[in-house]
Amino acid sequence: MYRIVIKLSGSKFKVPINLDVIKSLCTAFISLADEGVQPIIVTGGGAVARFYIDAVRALKSDETTLDELGILASRLNARIIISCLGSMAYPIVPSNMEEVSLALTSGKIVVLGGLYPGHSTNATAALVAEKACANLFINATDVDGVYSEDPKVNKNAKRFTKIDTKTLFNLVNKLPMMAGTYDLMDPLSIKIIERSKIKVRIILCSPENIVDAAKGLPIGTEVVVSI
Repeated sequence: MYRIVIKLSGSKFKVPINLDVIKSLCTAFISLADEGVQPIIVTGGGAVARFYIDAVRALKSDETTLDELGILASRLNARIIISCLGSMAYPIVPSNMEEVSLALTSGKIVVLGGLYPGHSTNATAALVAEKACANLFINATDVDGVYSEDPKVNKNAKRFTKIDTKTLFNLVNKLPMMAGTYDLMDPLSIKIIERSKIKVRIILCSPENIVDAAKGLPIGTEVVVSI
C-alpha cells in the first residue's frame, strides 16, 4: 500500500477548536484514502499543549514531565481527527510503535500524537515513516517551507525550494530543544530521515497543499538526504 505520513501542525488545534478547519483537513485525508493512499497522521500538541506546559514549567517541573504533557495534548488532538474521520479511521490512538504497526495492518487512516518523551512529534512522524516504509513524509507546518532564518523575524529570509539534510541539521541545531518548542524539524527527526532515506517535503499546512504534496507537486521545500 502507498503510505504517506503527514505531520499535522499543532497550529490547527486552536482553543476553541475550529471544526471547519478540522473538517476540511479530514476531507483531504479521505480524498487521499479514496485514491489508494493510506494516510498516517501525526498531530502536534498546539495551544493546549503549550497552555499546560507553560503552567507546569512555572511550577519548576522537569522537562520529561513537560514532554509527557505535550504527548497527552497531542493525543487529544488525534482523537478529534479520528472523530471527524469516522469509519475511515482506525479507532484507537496508538501509544507505542507496536500499536502503530498493528494499526497499519487495518488499511485505515491511522492517527496518533506523540509517543516518547524527548521526541518531538516531527521525530515521531519520522520514526513512523521509517516503520511504515512510507513513500513520503509531509511536514505540514505553519510556514511555507524552510528558510535561512525565521521569516517571522526577518522578512528578507531566503526560502529553500530544496535543502539537504546536513544543511537543515545545521539550521535547526541552533533552536531550543525544550518541550513545546519544536516548530519545524529537530536534529533527531533529521537523523532518522537520513538513515532511512525518507522522502520529505515541508509545506504550509492546508488541505490543498497536503493533497498537492501527496501528488508530488513541487511546493514548499523538498528535503534530500546528504551524500
